[in-house]
Amino acid sequence: MEEVFIAIMEQIAQEMPELSLIDEDYGQLEMGAEEDQYPVTFPCVLIGNSSSDWHDLGYGAQKSESMVTVRLAVDCYDDTHYASGTYDKVRERMQLAGKLYKSLQCLQCTDNASPLVREKSRSYAMPGGIKVFELVFSFTLHDESACQ
Repeated sequence: MEEVFIAIMEQIAQEMPELSLIDEDYGQLEMGAEEDQYPVTFPCVLIGNSSSDWHDLGYGAQKSESMVTVRLAVDCYDDTHYASGTYDKVRERMQLAGKLYKSLQCLQCTDNASPLVREKSRSYAMPGGIKVFELVFSFTLHDESACQ
């Protein structure tokens, strides 16, 4: 699974140089200011919350139906109501989310994995003026690491 994470990180870094941070998601956005953590800068992409259902193929080989969540977080300090004249910032944020999707859709992370396929997407706001665009991708993984 680590190869999948690294491939996703490398693809995003190559396709989206405008990001200030690409990292594993270990709850940075949900941590309070009083908690000791590496600072999150925006816009950023956090990769995590993976899950796999494994099926035995015999002789130690397994195949998974896996999911991975990729979150784009942007700070929303611009005044974006219609009369502000700067509501194009809304478009820019959505275009950045679209660029993330296009960067990852059909990406084959390893020879043992199927291409990524978007299964779910949603957006939501967080305290502090943070907007999150969340994408969930599915893929299969063939694992022979336990074969004898």
